[in-house]
Amino acid sequence: MNTTTVDIETQEKNDKSFKARFSRLMGSGLGRNLGLILALILLFVVGAITGGERFASIENILTLVRFASIIGVLSIGMTFVIIGGGIDLSVGSVLGLASVVATLSWVQIFAEQTTWVIMVVVAIAVGALAGLVNGIVISYGRVVAFMATLAMLVAARGLAEIFSNRTSQIVRDNSFVEFFGRGDFLGIPSLVWMFAIVAAVGWVLLNKTTFGRRTVAIGGNREAARLAGINVKRHTVYLYVIAGLAAGIGAVMILGRTTAGVSTHGSLYELDAIAAVVVGGTLLAGGRGTIIGTVFGVLIFATLTNIFTINNLNTSIQAVAKGIIIVLAVMLQQALAERGNARKR
Repeated sequence: MNTTTVDIETQEKNDKSFKARFSRLMGSGLGRNLGLILALILLFVVGAITGGERFASIENILTLVRFASIIGVLSIGMTFVIIGGGIDLSVGSVLGLASVVATLSWVQIFAEQTTWVIMVVVAIAVGALAGLVNGIVISYGRVVAFMATLAMLVAARGLAEIFSNRTSQIVRDNSFVEFFGRGDFLGIPSLVWMFAIVAAVGWVLLNKTTFGRRTVAIGGNREAARLAGINVKRHTVYLYVIAGLAAGIGAVMILGRTTAGVSTHGSLYELDAIAAVVVGGTLLAGGRGTIIGTVFGVLIFATLTNIFTINNLNTSIQAVAKGIIIVLAVMLQQALAERGNARKR
């Protein structure tokens, strides 16, 4: 065997080793997040080219992130549900219901006599209660998650219309609006801080606790998780309560931004949240996902919306673009899953 042959064989081994390492990297959480970062950077470059200084201004960036914050909070809750092998179509309607109940006359009168924190507690409690009902119906009523949460979507929207009589209920407490709507800390809006805090808590809960590990286990294989001693039904209830809590927090945020409780608040937000979670790398089948990926998914869609708005582009085209991105994300998920299964064989 001559030197040339040895060199060629060595080069081929190196190439195969590099391809294997690259494949493992792109299949890992780090690799998927790296792809999201590159996609976000690409969108920012497109925005800067098409929107110029208007897009690149600090004011616009803060507006972009503020816009993303409410969907972002819903998406964090949705991430837990989807990783656990479920789905929640009701979070948008629950947000609307929570915003209406928190601005009912008797709630606002009580808040005026005590503190606006009462409105916050009521909104979050309504969200948690709706999530609890979802979880119980799904876990103990054995209703498919899609149908159970679809029923909650319709019921919560109907209750919001009944309670509000289809009118806007203005928030009368100026301190509430100042804190959640116009407030900021270190120049960053309160809504953005709330999104950041919820994301941080979600990351710790998913990655550093037994609860997070159990969530992944249940999403990966419910029967195996049950045999391992995990109370799957009770844990599933907890997951939907988390999604409900996120919807309640989102209601507080939207009240601060719009200064009114309206039954139409949160319309189709559940679809935006699911899209952000899927684009962020969470498997729709459950068992895998990251909070960081979800945050990037939210920012990608918010940036895309901002670019379309600044350039006065048709919203229908924007919807088509979002649809294409979602389909590509799902196709990439399937390709990575098939590659992983092939490796295991």
